[in-house]
Amino acid sequence: MVAFEHPHPHRALAPTAHLELPFFDDAHRALANGLVVWAHEQHVDETDDRAACKDWVQRLGAAGWLRYCVPEAHGGALPALDSRALVILRETLAYHSPLADFAFAMQGLGSGAITLAGTPAQQARYLPAVATGQKIAAFALSEPEAGSDVAAMSLRATPTASGWQLDGQKTWISNGGMADFYVTFAKTEPDAGARGISAFIVDADTAGLDSSAHIQVMAPHPLATLTFSGCTVAREALVGNVNGGFKLAMQTLDIFRASVAAAALGMARRAFAEAVVHAKQRKMFGQTLGDFQLTQARLGEMGALIDAAALLTYRAAWLRDRSSSSGAGTPAYTAAAAAAKLTATENAQKVIDMALQMFGGRGVQVGNTVEHLYRDIRSLRIYEGASEVQLLILGKHALKA
Repeated sequence: MVAFEHPHPHRALAPTAHLELPFFDDAHRALANGLVVWAHEQHVDETDDRAACKDWVQRLGAAGWLRYCVPEAHGGALPALDSRALVILRETLAYHSPLADFAFAMQGLGSGAITLAGTPAQQARYLPAVATGQKIAAFALSEPEAGSDVAAMSLRATPTASGWQLDGQKTWISNGGMADFYVTFAKTEPDAGARGISAFIVDADTAGLDSSAHIQVMAPHPLATLTFSGCTVAREALVGNVNGGFKLAMQTLDIFRASVAAAALGMARRAFAEAVVHAKQRKMFGQTLGDFQLTQARLGEMGALIDAAALLTYRAAWLRDRSSSSGAGTPAYTAAAAAAKLTATENAQKVIDMALQMFGGRGVQVGNTVEHLYRDIRSLRIYEGASEVQLLILGKHALKA
């Protein structure tokens, strides 16, 4: 299908009133205003999710939006990754097309470890190409038996005379089968748990890597299982320190966790906008749907859920940017990001479900915007830390306080 149709031009532009909150500065507001106009003008055929994702990467790169995924020294827009900019970008893109948001997010997540710990040579080879959309990035962490329990991974990286040999599998890998490179996490000390994991850059054309096993899911999202069979990479493929991969993976996820909340927020705002227009226009029993107090109450609940999620999301991004610039520790941000991701994804699911209910039978008709959103939102409560994992993070943080 084409990226969400906009039969009502007045609702096609993502809202920007929340940008007046003190979490943002003028540069963020200018970014948002430019992106809203650009996103509204894009029309991408999303019938084939893989072709559409590549199209979005090219468009985002050409327009300069992918420059926010990497630091300025390597072709980026800002001196360092800015969480508030990432939040604005993902919320706005998700409002217009969840697949556009996905394409943007994976460029950042897939290259994040290289930004954080890559050698100058690695950064020079990959980051500028990520910023322009010339290379598509991927983050290979999950395995068939190691999702939330990252330490249980079994992909093995064995030292060789010239580098490393990888054997095993990764699964649920976003951009799998279409990425140009995979930042891949593997066990270098099999019996050391989380302390025995290292990260490697594996180019898509590396011998011994098979990414042909595509996974079909309920919403457009290019996924694949990766099989590594005697896959050899050079010594220079190691990202960061040997056995430092777990910490690096968590740091990467930490940076982008608040942006997942923002993507959910964008989808919720779109569902809310669709519901408001529908309530004003739908005739029922001699009046509009919006004239009924029950509808008004439901819209009020939806608005409150969105506002609660927004405040937690923006707070988390603001905390991350503040702690990053000051060099302070990140426990407060980690908890804030967990609260934002948990609340925004769970609240967005509720908001979208309420919107779909308002549409009645049309809400479940394939091709309807709220039907699409209903399928799109579900995975956000799982990936990059399921809701249950966020609850554990918050609980442990409370006990340490």
